[in-house]
Amino acid sequence: MGSVKDLIVSKKPEKDKNGIGQFFFSDRYSVFDWGEMPDHIPKKGVSLCLTSAYFFEKLEEMGIKTHYRGLLEDGKLKKLKELKHPTNYMEVELLRVLSPEINKNEYDYSIYKKEHANFLIPFEIIYRNSLPPGSSIFQRLKEGTLALKDFELNEMPFPGQTLAKPFLDISTKLERSDRYISWEGAKGLTNLSEDELQEIKRITSLINKLISEEVEKIGIINEDGKVEFGFNEQRELVLLDVVGTLDECRFTFKGLPLSKEIARISYRETPWYQDLKEAKKKDKIKWKELVTTSPPLLPPRIKKLISMLYCAFTNEITQREWFRNIPPLKEISKEIKKFL
Repeated sequence: MGSVKDLIVSKKPEKDKNGIGQFFFSDRYSVFDWGEMPDHIPKKGVSLCLTSAYFFEKLEEMGIKTHYRGLLEDGKLKKLKELKHPTNYMEVELLRVLSPEINKNEYDYSIYKKEHANFLIPFEIIYRNSLPPGSSIFQRLKEGTLALKDFELNEMPFPGQTLAKPFLDISTKLERSDRYISWEGAKGLTNLSEDELQEIKRITSLINKLISEEVEKIGIINEDGKVEFGFNEQRELVLLDVVGTLDECRFTFKGLPLSKEIARISYRETPWYQDLKEAKKKDKIKWKELVTTSPPLLPPRIKKLISMLYCAFTNEITQREWFRNIPPLKEISKEIKKFL
C-alpha cells in the first residue's frame, strides 16, 4: 500500500523475471511527503486510473516501453476504449524495488552496483517547462544549490516565468524525504552509463511533449511533471508507475493551479505545515517523528471542488463522459479562484 494507491501482487518479480500486479487507485491523497492525509477526495482514484491509461496507450503507440498491461473490468483485461464503465484497477508488469540501506544517517546505494537488471531506478525525473509560484526552484536558487546557468538565465527568474527550453531535474525516490541530486550524482549512485542517462532524458522529453500537446487542446498548460523508470530483464528502459495525471503533473488553467496543488495552498496556512517545515530543517530523515501537530481536514467545499476538478479533467482529456453531471473545467476553476 502506498499513500495514494495500493498494489496487489499476482506474480512476484524475480531477479531475472518480471512480475505482474494490479494498481488499485484509491481516493487517498498525500502532500509534502506526509503520506495519507486525514480525508479522501471522492472519485480521485478512478480519475487517475483512466487518465494514466490514456497516456500510457498514447506512449505505447509512439514506441515507448511501459509496464502498462491494461485496465481490469469484470475480471478481464481491456484497453481504455473497450471499457463500459470507469474502473480504478490497472494491471502492470512489476520490477524489483531495491531499497538503499541507511548507514550512519546516510543512504547507501551500493546494491545498485551489484545488480544489473529488472529493477526500479530509484529516482524521479522532473521536467520543468516553467517556474510557477511555489516551485522549489526559487528556494534552491536562493540557497545556491542551483545556479542561473543551469537554466541558461542571466538574472533571477520570476514566479510564472516560462523557460526557453524544458529543464530536466532529478530527485531520489526511495528515501524518507525526496532530495534533489545532480545527474552526475545519479550516475555514481546507481552505476548508470552516460548513454542510459541520455536515453532517460530523451524519453522524458518525449513524454513531456506529448502531455503538453494533449492538455493544450483543452486550454491547460503543462508547467512541470514527474516520471519514473526501471530496467527490464534485458536492461531496457521501461516507464513505470503512472503518468500524465493531476498528481504527477503541475497543470494550470488560466493561471489557476489544478489538482491537489489547491490542497497544498490551503494547508500552507495551517500550524501543521509550519511544524512540518521546521521538522524537515532539523532532520532530513526522521523529520516526521518530530512533527507534533496533525494535519486538519480540508474545508468541505474545497474537497468537493478538487473532486470535480479530477472528474472534469478526465472527461475532457479523454473526450468521453466517464463522470456525469460534472461542470466543465472553466466553471469549476471560477469557483476555486474565490477560495484562493
